[in-house]
Amino acid sequence: IYIYIYTRPCPSSDLIRNRKSALEAEAEEEERIRIGFLLGMGPSALRPSLALIPPPLRRNPWILPFSGCSRRMPAAGCVGLAAGATPAGSPPTAAEEALMGFIAGKRKATEVAHSVWKNVVRKGDTVVDATCGNGHDTLALLRMVADESGRGLVYGMDIQSSALENTSSLLDESADQKLRKLVKLSCLCHSKLQDIIPEGADVRLVAFNLGYLPGGDKGIITVSGTTLMALQAASRILVSGGLISVVAYVGHPGGREEYETVQAFASGLPADSWASCKLEMLNRPAAPLLILLFKK
Repeated sequence: IYIYIYTRPCPSSDLIRNRKSALEAEAEEEERIRIGFLLGMGPSALRPSLALIPPPLRRNPWILPFSGCSRRMPAAGCVGLAAGATPAGSPPTAAEEALMGFIAGKRKATEVAHSVWKNVVRKGDTVVDATCGNGHDTLALLRMVADESGRGLVYGMDIQSSALENTSSLLDESADQKLRKLVKLSCLCHSKLQDIIPEGADVRLVAFNLGYLPGGDKGIITVSGTTLMALQAASRILVSGGLISVVAYVGHPGGREEYETVQAFASGLPADSWASCKLEMLNRPAAPLLILLFKK
């Protein structure tokens, strides 16, 4: 444990602001490590974050009791965090709030998914919404990737023209013209997603929200065969450090079969290059499930 004692005059307002910025940066870094731990990221993937770990632990991060994953820690909180706990009095991160809300049955799987995306996606990235639906995921992804210089790209697709109309309307209402140009929509089955992505594009995230269109025809659903093809295509175009996110629904006819197909695909990915996990409400058998596939 490192204890540093400083004595100095009352800090200036600039110094206070700098300290506040540093604390905010450390909090953001802490959240990234927690998500990395969830997705099975090891020390090589988290190397930039290890700078926040005290020197003796930094030299050998595996001595930390994290079941195989190092975590970044603000120096002031290293004791509590090394034990896997959030320091007393520390406000929960957005990801923690979403996860705890899901555990308590008060937050949706899609909300947890969005909180995870924010820890994977960066400004200027290319991402894919393979099932646009009413456009809420598409809009969320646009806000994550768009930067001030007009970089970032969202490819959105859906087999139903009504879904794309809903998505387009939401984007027009919620984003200015400059941002709107960063979204490319295609009326296409999600199994064809590789057809709309330019060869060599670095895709950071592919999102799936399976089932039927909310408010639409419940007879038009995603199915096991095309979803498997879509997952295979997504795994090919994803860059290292990227994520496939799947929200699956089992309460409608064909839904559980489709979920089992997704789970079988996720379970069959090689552990040396992929980390697969899922969030499931065990005593609510019809609740949506979140499956996350992280490419190392």
